[in-house]
Amino acid sequence: MSRCQSVARPLARHLRSSAPPAQCLVLRPRRPFTTTTSASAEQQQQSSSSGGAAAEAAKQPPSPLDMDPDTVLPEFEAQLIKAGKMPIGSRRRRMAIRSLPDEPLPFEQLPYQAFQEARKILAADREDKLRKIREALGKIAWLEARSADDVPGGEYMKETRLASLRRHVEDLKILADVNDPVIKKRFEDGLGDMNKPIYRYYAERKWRAYEHRLITQRISQFHIVPDILPKLEPTADVQLYFRHQKIPPGQIVDSIVSEQPPRLRVQVFDKGERLVSVVVMDADVPDPESDAFSKRCHFLAANVPLSPTDTSLPLTRVRADDQLAVPWMPPFSQKGAPYHRLAVFLLEQQPGERIDIGRLRELYSARDGFSLKSYRDKFTLRPFGFTMFRSIWDDNTAAVMARHGLPGADVEFRNTRVHSLKPPVKPRGWEAKRQGPKYRHLWKYTKRVRGLSNARGWTKRK
Repeated sequence: MSRCQSVARPLARHLRSSAPPAQCLVLRPRRPFTTTTSASAEQQQQSSSSGGAAAEAAKQPPSPLDMDPDTVLPEFEAQLIKAGKMPIGSRRRRMAIRSLPDEPLPFEQLPYQAFQEARKILAADREDKLRKIREALGKIAWLEARSADDVPGGEYMKETRLASLRRHVEDLKILADVNDPVIKKRFEDGLGDMNKPIYRYYAERKWRAYEHRLITQRISQFHIVPDILPKLEPTADVQLYFRHQKIPPGQIVDSIVSEQPPRLRVQVFDKGERLVSVVVMDADVPDPESDAFSKRCHFLAANVPLSPTDTSLPLTRVRADDQLAVPWMPPFSQKGAPYHRLAVFLLEQQPGERIDIGRLRELYSARDGFSLKSYRDKFTLRPFGFTMFRSIWDDNTAAVMARHGLPGADVEFRNTRVHSLKPPVKPRGWEAKRQGPKYRHLWKYTKRVRGLSNARGWTKRK
């Protein structure tokens, strides 16, 4: 026995003898030190109360605020999504808007600390830009008041400096509001005033992000340059509508749809009103006599006013007395001919100058052989807008041509076979080496056989 066991045994024997009997032990419940409910019990009560509230909310029909994407509660989000609407913003934002149902919370007063601090920084930056605008306007007024003889460089340098200062003022106007979230929200909601440069800047940036790239790609894809013009760079957003349906650039339009004149939506990005000319031409008119293609004018109008705020341009509302030179002709294509490219051009006229409509009718009333380059050079015009669509022969083309008295519905074009100028290819390889009488037994496995052919039944079977 070890020393540890000899010491521990008497102690263990004493503890066993002094322990009370098992039947005398009474388990008393543990009393907490606080009179409040425990955390687990409180959590159970909260879960039961929330479950009861959710059950009551599920039983009650939702109110209009509950089904509004701006004020929907978390328990009604599933119903709103099932109805096809997504909740807008975070739950904290929706609760803030819901707290004032009679007086909606303005966007600039949203209860976000980082948002409000950022607005303070933007407001200070805007004040700095406004100060610079006032300084630039003062310089412009001072320079306009001076005589050209007192300015180094004379009248030319004076006008150059004034133009530079005015461009600088326009840039400062954009920089003053370019980061304002309220202005951005108004533009995204479609409430921007296109008379202000900041909204025109936003519209141009949005257009150049996709639409400008698309129309530039169509100009290259369909060879508008150089088939019609040697150079073309669109600077305005031109959209085409037939019967309230938007037509993407280059889409094939049914002849019964294009029978009526379309509507143009033109958005320019520089200030002021200007006079424009609208030209619709067919660049693929077949000419069988010369075995080539010519061009035809389908619509021509001039002296049409256009501004950043007045964007709708229906061709049916063009006045016949001082604007319409060549009325609308429905696009058509003969059977068997390739698709026709119908190009829509907008050309800006010289400021303050109007084009004589009578002269346009004398020059282009024949329609055939129309040249846009010649029209541009004669009247000093600048192309700035473009869109296009295509036309092919379809089931309705003959009826459209009959209604408008257009000849050529009974013409059908067929491709002429062009024979190759290369000499015939001589047999070579395995067949060329085995075409002699020595390999007569292999002729049945070949197709190009000199003299005899198994396919024509000239060889006799043994």
